[in-house]
Amino acid sequence: MKRLTKIALLTPLAAAMFPGFALADTSSEIAALRDRLEQLEAQVAQQKATPAPVTSNSSVSFGDTKFSFGGYVKVDALYSRFSDGSVAGSSSGRDFYVPSATPISAGNGNASSVFDMHAQQTRFFFKTETPAGDGKSVKAYIEMDFQSPARGSERVTNNYDPGLRHAFLTYDKWLIGQTWTTFQDLGALPETVDFVGSSDGTVFGRQPQVRYSTGNWQFSVENAETALASRSVPAGAVSITDQGSNAMPDLVARYTHKADFGHISVAALARQLKTSQNAAGQDETTEGYGISLSGKYNLSSGDDIRYMATYGSGLGRYVALGTSGDAVVDASGNLEAIDVVAGYVTYRHLWSDKLRSSIQASVLSIDNPDILAPTAAISDANKTIFSGLTNIIYSVTPKLDIGAEYLHANREVEDGRDGNLDRLQFMAKYSF
Repeated sequence: MKRLTKIALLTPLAAAMFPGFALADTSSEIAALRDRLEQLEAQVAQQKATPAPVTSNSSVSFGDTKFSFGGYVKVDALYSRFSDGSVAGSSSGRDFYVPSATPISAGNGNASSVFDMHAQQTRFFFKTETPAGDGKSVKAYIEMDFQSPARGSERVTNNYDPGLRHAFLTYDKWLIGQTWTTFQDLGALPETVDFVGSSDGTVFGRQPQVRYSTGNWQFSVENAETALASRSVPAGAVSITDQGSNAMPDLVARYTHKADFGHISVAALARQLKTSQNAAGQDETTEGYGISLSGKYNLSSGDDIRYMATYGSGLGRYVALGTSGDAVVDASGNLEAIDVVAGYVTYRHLWSDKLRSSIQASVLSIDNPDILAPTAAISDANKTIFSGLTNIIYSVTPKLDIGAEYLHANREVEDGRDGNLDRLQFMAKYSF
């Protein structure tokens, strides 16, 4: 617009200085330019008067605080076939893949097939940002979904209670509140239709913590909880109970290196395990630890490989959605930590800008102490769990995805029994 103004002003001057180059209809062209300029000015004025539409990325200010929100609506349809038994309709294992929920039998169990639909993974979040007066900001984040253990009835209303996922604040290099454990690498998680995917090989957990980040490093002090495993006699059923008696927090450190190839990250965990459920009713403690290597490797085609490998003793609640206990009280009344190895690898392929697929293999191996795995006795302590999945996801619009996924899983317990799960899942997800 400024350029047009200059042309309109300079054209008469140029005609006066260089009459030989003056155009025959200079005055009429100047008039046309002025008319066009007035039209452009009117359009600009109209655009300024019309407010921009509010989107999920827009924010509303209350005083100095900016407030924003977002989330997504997700609907899932699942057809599940269990080879050895059935899963109760109230179990989370009907809504998403829970490694320990695959039923097993003594070899004479009947297969069962079920169909489920739900929208429990729908979630929303709220964010705030307030200047602190020192060039930094205090930020807060709250997120909820409906994937809560408090389930509703499917008979009439299918209502479900909201559950807290995240609630934390950040200032400068500090994070205080509940969010993903620092022991988990979010950047290495695969894109799946299932809530988690092949969760048997994944570090997964949210809990209150205080985290400090500097450069490539993260250090955190996190909520502690000991998951104690025990085996009933003679039935052999193994249960896992939270002790609630820890006197020390869990300590986590993580280092992440990012480059053009993607990223690689290593995390270490140190923790105290504690219970008062020994034979004498006295407190027993032992140490737990873990190390996890994970990352994402970008391929030249736009595809990528994501991976995670975790090993440790007494870190059962951090992997595979708590499939293993952290420890067990042995025959002498001492607390013995349980060793676990877990991992997965995922290959993600882009068919086009809107269409992509992932294929994943995942495994969990548990080295149970003898008290959970006695020779020639019944024990349903989880020993080895394997799963694999493949999916295809299509972006109808930038914010609307539809997808289909097939998952196969096998669960084996200490006495040799096992069971399979085959699941076909569909989803529609709209982000806002």
